[in-house]
Amino acid sequence: MQPALFVSHGSPMIMFEPSPARDFLAGLASHVARPDAILMISAHHDMAEAVVTSGSDLPTIHDFGGFPQKLFDLRYPAKGDPALAEEVARLVADAGHPVFLDPARGLDHGAWVPLMLGWPDADVPVVQLSISSAHPPEWHHRIGQAIAPLRERNVLIIGSGSLTHNLRAIFVEGRNHDAPVPDWVAGFADWMKERFDAGDTDAALHAVERGPHGRANHPTMDHILPLFTAMGAGGGAAQRLHHSYTYGVLAMDAYRFG
Repeated sequence: MQPALFVSHGSPMIMFEPSPARDFLAGLASHVARPDAILMISAHHDMAEAVVTSGSDLPTIHDFGGFPQKLFDLRYPAKGDPALAEEVARLVADAGHPVFLDPARGLDHGAWVPLMLGWPDADVPVVQLSISSAHPPEWHHRIGQAIAPLRERNVLIIGSGSLTHNLRAIFVEGRNHDAPVPDWVAGFADWMKERFDAGDTDAALHAVERGPHGRANHPTMDHILPLFTAMGAGGGAAQRLHHSYTYGVLAMDAYRFG
């Protein structure tokens, strides 16, 4: 059975900037058995309700600006899996949630960055499931529980976001790639690991409200929501697979559930 993973994808420049997080993502496939398909839940696919990519072809979406042209030249030619998309939609619907299929949408950088590093040959079919900032953490956890049976079919579920994500602190303060880590960022990352080690799912789901400097680390919810879906899909104990920082304020932690 496949686990569910949460990874922090960082800046798109992770494709070209050496870092411990890049090295981890490049070896991501070694942490799991080879999957028959991958279901991605990306922070950058934020919809009003659950939306599933259902096309056979997945365009590479360059959903960013102000970066070098070499980033825009990258393509990740993974194929979709329409049958799996239908199954994802059925599971979500059976759990009582509205769900929609989108045959045209491709993969945003929250999906293709970790996929391109971890599975560079693009030889594993991919389906992407949205988050919804309109819904609370508990909704994302329930969505994860709904799709959990896919793990028994050798589908790897990956939530892609960031354990901490305050971009304003990068741009306003002019932080470089190797900037020191402030206490308010390290304290939140440490608190999250402590909650996971204690099996305190309720506290983890309310990390932004209860954790130290939670709102400073997540001014918006989008980059932590994929974590909650991965938690729901994996169930059981959490194992931290990676811990590092980029730009001082992006905790690049990765977790395995199940």
